[in-house]
Amino acid sequence: MVSEWGALTVDQIKAKDERSIAIGPFGSRMKADTYVTSGVPVIRGNNISDTRTLAGDFVYVSEQTADELKSCNVFAGDLVFPHRGAIGQVGIVPNSEVSRFILSTSLMKLTCNRELVDPLFVFYFFRSSFGRQALLQHASTVGTPGIGQPLTSLRSIRLPIPPRSEQRAIAHILGTLDDKIELNRRRNQNLEAMARALFQDWFVDFGPVRAKIEGRKPYLPANLWQLFPDRIDADDKPRGWKRSTIGEEVSVCGGSTPSTKEPTFWDSGIHNWATPKDLSAIAFPVLLGTERKITDQGLEKISSGLLPAGTVLLSSRAPIGYLAIAEVPTAINQGFIAMKCDGALPNIFVLLWCRENMGAIVGNANGSTFLEISKSNFRPLPIVVPEDKLLSVFRQQVGSIYNRIVESERESRALSDLRNTLLPKLISGELRIMDAEKFLERAGV
Repeated sequence: MVSEWGALTVDQIKAKDERSIAIGPFGSRMKADTYVTSGVPVIRGNNISDTRTLAGDFVYVSEQTADELKSCNVFAGDLVFPHRGAIGQVGIVPNSEVSRFILSTSLMKLTCNRELVDPLFVFYFFRSSFGRQALLQHASTVGTPGIGQPLTSLRSIRLPIPPRSEQRAIAHILGTLDDKIELNRRRNQNLEAMARALFQDWFVDFGPVRAKIEGRKPYLPANLWQLFPDRIDADDKPRGWKRSTIGEEVSVCGGSTPSTKEPTFWDSGIHNWATPKDLSAIAFPVLLGTERKITDQGLEKISSGLLPAGTVLLSSRAPIGYLAIAEVPTAINQGFIAMKCDGALPNIFVLLWCRENMGAIVGNANGSTFLEISKSNFRPLPIVVPEDKLLSVFRQQVGSIYNRIVESERESRALSDLRNTLLPKLISGELRIMDAEKFLERAGV
């Protein structure tokens, strides 16, 4: 750390309020039957995201329950940490229309003394390798990860304390990158919702077809409207469309795991090799790379080989249902059903079809230890195939939406890499503010 910076413990930078460091309520006080449909949102571990924004779905408790658990209430600028489970993570309560949140049983909180520290600077300290290491120092990995004496451990952590102006500047630089990532996430949420709504209307509800049957006014441009039939046939599908199975329309294959004890299969690997874990970590159905790489020798052990970019991936077990389109050539392990869309159906159509038909996919799964959908049970699933001209228009319209999602995800990945590069350097003082600003300018941020 920079020599002129001081260092203080968390106990020294906490607010003067006696509730400034607290742990979530005991399980007996926050059971599932405590939750209500609306009220005070509960922050759980799954709400802590890769940026400073809280994400995911919230559960709620009543205002009365929140009042009874006042020490567990958190407000804008408060930091929250898991003390069991995902130890090493940190979140910060945002400024929002929500006046307060409440901790779940697995979290603890810190309210900072703002005369000494900027809460966002403290947040980024704990996001750095230094802060994460400090949080993990007292963690046990036996069974469910947990911190022994979590509040005592939190209070003892030391962190660098630059001048307040420098704290704010560091937080601003890192926060700017997080803001851009969050903006992309929200944009992609809207784009994905548009694609799903269009698919639902055209190919699930048969909206334009039913509107024609009922004599309603067109709600699509004339060139599109004319592509939809005006009848539902005896097979309960739009006239002229085809009933088929997914196995007839795409090439279905699986993967495998070469021996992990053989270094020549893995060391200095160059080919992407996906497991369902890679899909669990992505917010949108776009696979840009994998955590692990495989060598040429390892690839030879996988009968499906290197699947081309554009392949639709569906996790087939533990759990069933993760979905993505591989944007890079990728080999896969045995936890997938891969769909090469080399026929009439575009990959984005197949992806959305899988999402809309997940109930049927899971319904065809079996297994005693865990459910798994086999290729032989997947291939016969029925699918209605529209006419080629309509599929071509769909490919153009929704394909362009998907391409915008991919571009945003690539940008967010680059921004995340940049933030993670700058974070430890700024927190330690290795990189000073003026140098960091020049670095961002050169990077076009």
